[in-house]
Amino acid sequence: MGFGAMRLPAGTFQGPARDPAAGVAVLRRAVELGVDHIDTAWFYRRGGVAANELIRTALAPHGDGLVIATKVGPLFGSSGVPGGQAGPDRLRGLVEENLRSLGVDRLDLVYQRVGGMTGPGGESVADRFAALAELREAGLIRHLGVSNVDAAQLAEARAIAPVAAVQNSFHVHDRGGIELLAQCEEAAIAFVPFFPLGGGRRPIDAARLARVMARHRATAAQIALAWLLASSPAVLAIPGTGSLEHLEENAGAGRIRLTSQDLAELAELGD
Repeated sequence: MGFGAMRLPAGTFQGPARDPAAGVAVLRRAVELGVDHIDTAWFYRRGGVAANELIRTALAPHGDGLVIATKVGPLFGSSGVPGGQAGPDRLRGLVEENLRSLGVDRLDLVYQRVGGMTGPGGESVADRFAALAELREAGLIRHLGVSNVDAAQLAEARAIAPVAAVQNSFHVHDRGGIELLAQCEEAAIAFVPFFPLGGGRRPIDAARLARVMARHRATAAQIALAWLLASSPAVLAIPGTGSLEHLEENAGAGRIRLTSQDLAELAELGD
């Protein structure tokens, strides 16, 4: 069970900034609960509050047991909404922004984030991924990943350099990436669903999970996360929150062991 840092600066891209002290507290508690993978990005910021800087304040210097993943590609305007994608010539500058804001000499994992808020679009990733591969060879990045990609884009990236992780939209009601998940499992590539609880775009429907929730005396979020973790050994869940209460709730999903009956029922609740 990992942690997604997107919600630390604000509840939404356009929402008011949160108290930085609350974000620091959430990060420190996450690590206390056993989180060893934090997903962030330089552009996770609102006003004067930035996720990377909260991570640096709360956790630096982080040891080898904690992986901090980030992503580059989207360009954000003053509204806080993605407005374009960086070309290969701009990726080094974006990587260096992450290095500076996290206060590290090398990034553990960098995703090339493709496209906007819609699903994978089939565009070529080769030039941009090759630019990141050069930065990996230069020692600025340890591992590379791709995000919001289809099978052809993943294959294109793997032909250039090893891919350690894929980050795509995927949750109990949105299983459009199930075939790609199977490919990742076969290739020993981590599959890291973003918006594992819907991200406000397609919230988890508690009524549809009610019977499984009752059997485990668990919340809808916990069952949805437990389903993700049970769906494949390749899955790494990264639910995000700016709330200590929700953090504790999400962490509790790691203790739930779904039965074959649970999984059969949940299999009927996909798209």
